[in-house]
Amino acid sequence: MLSYVHESGKSLFLDGGLIFLSGSPELEQKAGINTGRLSGIVNHHVPGYLRTNQKPTYTTNCIEDWEEKLEKIIDETIDANMTLISGIPPWVQMYFDRIKERTGKRIKDVFPNFSMFVYGGVNFEPYRAKLTESIGQPVDSIETYPASEGFIAYQDSQHEEGLLILLNSGIFFEFVPADEFFNENPNRLTIEEVELGKNYAVIINSNAGLWGYSIGDTVKFVSKNPYRLLVTGRIKHFISAFGEHVIGEEVEKAMKAVMEKHQEVELVEFTVAPRVNPKDGLPHHEWFVEFSNPPSNIHAFSVDLDKQLRKLNTYYDDLISGNILRSLELKSMPRNAFIEYMKSLGKLGGQNKMPRLSNDRKIADELIRMNPT
Repeated sequence: MLSYVHESGKSLFLDGGLIFLSGSPELEQKAGINTGRLSGIVNHHVPGYLRTNQKPTYTTNCIEDWEEKLEKIIDETIDANMTLISGIPPWVQMYFDRIKERTGKRIKDVFPNFSMFVYGGVNFEPYRAKLTESIGQPVDSIETYPASEGFIAYQDSQHEEGLLILLNSGIFFEFVPADEFFNENPNRLTIEEVELGKNYAVIINSNAGLWGYSIGDTVKFVSKNPYRLLVTGRIKHFISAFGEHVIGEEVEKAMKAVMEKHQEVELVEFTVAPRVNPKDGLPHHEWFVEFSNPPSNIHAFSVDLDKQLRKLNTYYDDLISGNILRSLELKSMPRNAFIEYMKSLGKLGGQNKMPRLSNDRKIADELIRMNPT
């Protein structure tokens, strides 16, 4: 935020109400060490200059049930001069939706001075259009890259692509080329050896005691002076049931491109899984998508989505051209399908996020079981 103030000269957002949607800040001690949810621990380290205007109250933040907590947060913020809102995009969207249900107004009319959105944990692009529509106008944003193992990077500029990696905060980074990660002896590159535009799995060695530890994320560098990166997905979240190795970055890029073409579409959430043994026809990828505003022609949307993924992944394209796979199948999910799924896992709210894709049917089959029609 201080980098933003320095670059833009804008600081009025620091004078109003600030909210950090997080997990419970209550901590437990294990072997003399404080433990708890990452976002809850971070709440204890909010700088003093932000504490005065911080919302919600500590008592409300400690409520475990997300939906009960959300209603209390709205009670405490709906009449406040909110200027900064921070949290994982899907949970912030839920906060906005509940405010609209109560007031019938867009966020800019409820919080006219809201001008800064801080987020992290997931790619913002699939959520951007719906969040902007809910707000009623664009607002500046700052992306962060937090992990349980350490704070990795943050957006230091509104004009440069990518996040500035923190190379001086007690972590020595190594990077394994993503296509080598599952090899027995993959290359482990130092920061000076990385190349622009390539996907790497992040390996950390830290002063907290981690050694050669994979945090599970993949990144791509967009600048080496200074070192700036994009988070492209999870090394364990991919689909390669047929050798296509589709990754999170590709499905998110495909969805973004198709939404730009079908501009009436507003997205809530989506996930992708392979259908290896369908009852009829060739195997395919199954996309489970919840729209707040669906495509006017869902078949055309599906066709365009498949075309985009084929452009982004040559292996996927070859499998379809060779009649090994058929084009993707899109299943439009009912309202709150993903919220109900996360709730069933006890992972509603906080820092929890929906896996964008998986190489098995565990999530897909549960979504179908919970939404049989």
